Amino acid sequence: MRRSRSYKRPGSGITGRNRKIAIGAAVAVLVGGGIAVGTGMSMASTTCDGLDQSLRETISFMNEQKAHPNAQTDAVLANRQAVVDLINLQRKQAGCTTNIAAPAAPVTTAPTRAATKPPTKAPTKAPTTAPTTAPANNAGTGAGEVVCKGSTVTLSGEAGAPFASSGTFPIGTKLKVTNLDNNKSITVTVQTTSGSCVLLNNAAFEQVREAGKFLIRRAVIERVG
Repeated sequence: MRRSRSYKRPGSGITGRNRKIAIGAAVAVLVGGGIAVGTGMSMASTTCDGLDQSLRETISFMNEQKAHPNAQTDAVLANRQAVVDLINLQRKQAGCTTNIAAPAAPVTTAPTRAATKPPTKAPTKAPTTAPTTAPANNAGTGAGEVVCKGSTVTLSGEAGAPFASSGTFPIGTKLKVTNLDNNKSITVTVQTTSGSCVLLNNAAFEQVREAGKFLIRRAVIERVG
């Protein structure tokens, strides 16, 4: 009897087992590429979120300064414009595409003349105690107190040694900022004004941020001096 020979398709050098391995490897490459692309998009989105927020707050603060000018307005606006230019450069490098428009300036109108009313009689008895009021601007009352609860923290875009800018605390105030996502903290002194509870300059933000992120969503801000 002749032994039957198994038929092998010409040009076919891949066994069934090798074919499965090859397909599995291709799938792994596709999945890995998808993860890399997804991670990159997420990282870019987080970067742009922080930069966009910083730009909005800076523009809003400048708008408020223009609406209510004082002796220091020109210097403050010059400082903040330099910050805006730097943030826009960082946004361009990060590929941020959101159009951040300047908020409309508040419209001031002349007060209308009120109708003439008969004078009201003043109370005969003054209150014995003055009413207590909460601290303005969420600035707290003293050192060691957690302030601006729920606030996110981003960067001001300013260079130099670590410091902070704030629209809530006066210049010279010391603040401790803790990033709860990595438990890193920094104590900084407020040196410039802004439209936020606290913004960290580039050097200060670099010490507490997570890699690739320009926004601290879970922050604790303490007034320490």
